[in-house]
Amino acid sequence: MAIKRALISVSDKTGIVEFASELAKLGVELISTGGTKTLLEKEGVPVIGISDVTGFPEILDGRVKTLHPAVHSGLLAIRDDAEHRKVMEELGLGYIDLVIVNLYPFAQTIAKPDVEYADAVENIDIGGPTMLRSAAKNHAFVSVVVDAADYDTVLTEVRENADTTLETRKRLAAKVFRHTAAYDSLISEYLSGQVGEEFPERYTVTYEKVQDLRYGENPHQKAAFYRKPLAGEGSIATAEQIHGKELSYNNINDANAALQIVKEFTEPAVVAVKHMNPCGVGIGTSVKEAYEKAYAADPTSIFGGIIAANRPIDGETAQLLHEIFLEIVIAPDFTAEALEILQKKKNIRLLKLGNFTEGQRKALHLVTSVEGGMLVQESDVHAISEGDLKTATDREPTEAELKQLLLAWKVVKHVKSNAIVLVTEDMTIGIGAGQMNRVGAAKIAIEQAGEKAKGAVLASDAFFPMGDTLEIAAAAGITAVIQPGGSIKDEESIKVANDKGIAMVMTGVRHFKH
Repeated sequence: MAIKRALISVSDKTGIVEFASELAKLGVELISTGGTKTLLEKEGVPVIGISDVTGFPEILDGRVKTLHPAVHSGLLAIRDDAEHRKVMEELGLGYIDLVIVNLYPFAQTIAKPDVEYADAVENIDIGGPTMLRSAAKNHAFVSVVVDAADYDTVLTEVRENADTTLETRKRLAAKVFRHTAAYDSLISEYLSGQVGEEFPERYTVTYEKVQDLRYGENPHQKAAFYRKPLAGEGSIATAEQIHGKELSYNNINDANAALQIVKEFTEPAVVAVKHMNPCGVGIGTSVKEAYEKAYAADPTSIFGGIIAANRPIDGETAQLLHEIFLEIVIAPDFTAEALEILQKKKNIRLLKLGNFTEGQRKALHLVTSVEGGMLVQESDVHAISEGDLKTATDREPTEAELKQLLLAWKVVKHVKSNAIVLVTEDMTIGIGAGQMNRVGAAKIAIEQAGEKAKGAVLASDAFFPMGDTLEIAAAAGITAVIQPGGSIKDEESIKVANDKGIAMVMTGVRHFKH
């Protein structure tokens, strides 16, 4: 068969004039609608209007123009079915062999910060998806193009064979259904959000591929990186990589972990991450001071790690970063001097985030795959202030201890459970992560801290089931503790703390992280 007739209706007109012009030169009759028709006529491309095909005017401000039997019979007719051919001939209907359609810009519309609900709804395309689905269903005979990246392939095949191959039509049809599914998912997500349906009976989301990755967690695993269509600034998915080799699967995971921690702070902060856990966190009056503390927290583990800062990286800080091997540095920006220093290392990845919100953030949905399904929950953006704390012991924490306790609490929230974090002088000094029991996590953190544990504070992501962790903490010289509370044996822990002179505050909030 040959492509003799094409229908063109596009919102994104990138490359459409050139594509349509070449089709016309190949003898393809072009049908078009609205703004696309006007553009093609202006550029001298021969085209007929949709009303010439349907015998019916475009009405209701263009809402109804292609929703007509003359269009959809031309798309859906089975060419080698005698009965279909008979009906088409009796009714004087023509076949449509090629459809080039992309949809109203719904995503771009709802991305506007001041978008009105009515404007969003008006940008829900009806005729476009319907034509795409009709053409894609009948891909045995009809070619359908929804992506300008496929224009050249179609033109090449039409030049060579007067038609596309069945293999190409199958591939294009599959892309159409991915496209319309993604489009409908965005609409569903937006409308569900408008009526407060947080966890609807069907959970549909869509993501766009950013890149294929060399491999996943391990070299034998295939992987790719996707992002949400409306992902905002200040995320790994939208960060600009300004230097270094391609990010790996593990790089992306670790970088995201580092970013989520550094977003907890409003003062200058630097976070070092290895294998999804912080190995050093520091705050200070400058990004340089914060980095020095994050480095001093664990000079061994930071090697080959990920660094995230919530302030632009300056030259002084860059010089310090340059002195060790790092996989990634993430920051809102980099000064020209910092870039000159850091770009001397060929492989270090530099990610520029632009603006991002520090401190408490809006909860987003986190999706975790399980075999045969998925879990969806709000992200843990709970934050506390001094006024939220309840002192459980006879001694209240000093102002100095309180500052360190709040820092420790911000960090422990992001450490794999069971988690214990020790803090002193605006920096972490010991982190026990991912242990099967809380005593084990405390022992690891205290061993890492060494003599620095004396006078330090301790944070626990969940309550103490008994007083043994407090005994270990007291022996190491810990002076203050922050924990959720809520155990049936809270009194046992409180008694140990009182006996040892430890000030202990409770948050009433647990921060398990699996």
